[in-house]
Amino acid sequence: MKVLVTGAAGFIGQKLVSALIADPLYTDITITDIILPKTPRSPEEKPVTAVLSNLATQADREMLVTKDLDVIFILHGIMSGMAEKNFESGMMVNFDSTRGLLECARKVVPGIKVVFASSLAVFGGTLPDEVTERTMPTPSTSYGMQKMLCEYLINDYSRRGYIDGRTLRFPTVVVRPGAPSGAASSFVSGIIREPLNNLPSVLPVSRDMSLWVSSPRTVVSNILHAVNVPAEQLGEMRQINLPGITVTVKEMLEALGAVGGEERVELVKEQKDETVQRIVGSWPARFRIERAMDLGFVGDGGFAQVVKEYIEDEGILV
Repeated sequence: MKVLVTGAAGFIGQKLVSALIADPLYTDITITDIILPKTPRSPEEKPVTAVLSNLATQADREMLVTKDLDVIFILHGIMSGMAEKNFESGMMVNFDSTRGLLECARKVVPGIKVVFASSLAVFGGTLPDEVTERTMPTPSTSYGMQKMLCEYLINDYSRRGYIDGRTLRFPTVVVRPGAPSGAASSFVSGIIREPLNNLPSVLPVSRDMSLWVSSPRTVVSNILHAVNVPAEQLGEMRQINLPGITVTVKEMLEALGAVGGEERVELVKEQKDETVQRIVGSWPARFRIERAMDLGFVGDGGFAQVVKEYIEDEGILV
């Protein structure tokens, strides 16, 4: 299959591209982002084409969406914290460019499979104890609102047969390597990543805050699985709440200490940030995931395992 991956320079984008290269199902891969994405090494000698693009422009969208595409993975976007600070940029990147891509797909290659990276941030405000796909999205941030708008578009485009959409509501993905991102939830990775690299980290929220999280390995596996779910099993509701783990910040730090040593926990210092507390605290931390599991999606084995996977993937000595 020939595929297009947007947002391919990002952390999940790079991991997805590596997984696509390793999967014999995918034979021709185009990757694109606002900065030229790195092309992972391909021992299989697969064609991987990296393209610098600005998806806010019609010309670049038309260049990338071609008649021979089989799947589009839409991963690009401005993160939650940045989208809250700059409404115009958030709308342009998170909503307008996605709508433009869907329009190109509708006109050029109708019926194409589209896998869209959404977020638990579509939920906010007063919520039930456990969230399901039937729970009304009430986003408390501009980022969540932008994702919600895209979800509704994908539902309607799929209903009309314009595309065959699959919307994946990501948990907070942890542990992300590298520098902190512009996400309000950046600290969730930071309080694990920095101490494991013997660096100090700031905790801007209370230790009793509960979070819904998943590992990069599991999220990428679920992105790939979404392609293979039969459309008739999805019906008109194309949103899927991906499996995750409910964990408190306190439990995360306990797992860090158990896996990496208590001396690393001491590198985490509390420094409250009311904005981060408000944004992240508005997101649900408990989901009912029967639908996702029935469709064949998978979950993580516990937060200590998430920490161990990060250590293994990054080659960290503990």
